[in-house]
Amino acid sequence: MLDEKLPEKMPFIQHPHLTDMDERCKHHIATTKQVISYVNTNPEDYMAGKMAVLLVRKANQELIEAVRAHSDLFAGGVAMLALNNIEESLAILDDTILANDESFGVQLFSRHLGKSWADSDFKPIFEACAEKNIPIWLHPVFDDRKPDNNIIFSWEYEQTQAILDLVQAGYFQEMPNLKIIVHHAGAMVPYFVGRIEHILPTHLAADFKKFYVDTALLGNSKALELAVDYFGVDHVLFGTDAPLGIAPAGATQEIIDAIEAIPLSEKDSAAIFQKNFEQLVGREFD
Repeated sequence: MLDEKLPEKMPFIQHPHLTDMDERCKHHIATTKQVISYVNTNPEDYMAGKMAVLLVRKANQELIEAVRAHSDLFAGGVAMLALNNIEESLAILDDTILANDESFGVQLFSRHLGKSWADSDFKPIFEACAEKNIPIWLHPVFDDRKPDNNIIFSWEYEQTQAILDLVQAGYFQEMPNLKIIVHHAGAMVPYFVGRIEHILPTHLAADFKKFYVDTALLGNSKALELAVDYFGVDHVLFGTDAPLGIAPAGATQEIIDAIEAIPLSEKDSAAIFQKNFEQLVGREFD
């Protein structure tokens, strides 16, 4: 076991729909398909590099098999890496993500091993993903140095700080093909555009608009509209965070309703719901 107190530390991992596919299917909205990823329990935080990679590989294979077994529910999945073993993580990009149609990209977190994900130790991962056209999903984790972490506000701060770290590291300047999807509609970024544009150099401020964002805001149409206005329709992807967020199985319908409440053309709405994602991952879906 990684940590016997993990269910206590991360109660959301006890959600029954993370493991019970029959129950998950009961609440599935037939007009949607999900892209699944693992919750924030990366083995690199609990064990050394060789064992961490072994568990990550097993997890990635299980995810691929789940997608194959439930193709009516899942469109695909997002792989894990173990960033305490960069060499093997680079191999996973080739032999797991590029080698399997069920794997659309890789999930990274706002911090790895207590360090910013813009730390130079992790740079080879970003360089390889840019070179191989592999999208990166960015999900927040708590900063263990802080005493007041919480799921309401800390999550969004961690996302925003991670975005800033990457921008200031010049990653988009060095790697123009880098594709990063930020969870929760870009976190704090759309609300602080004025500060971004007046404080940062112009070329770095412009790099914020190079991120992609999802629509996982538990509804909140006005906030989604702000994100669309800032990042642009072509950089917004339908995302729900299901099955988490709203009981019993996520906020899928609430987010659909919120998107449909935004004054969008039929073309722009279709782009957010499906076309942008198809373009990002380079394939089409029924």
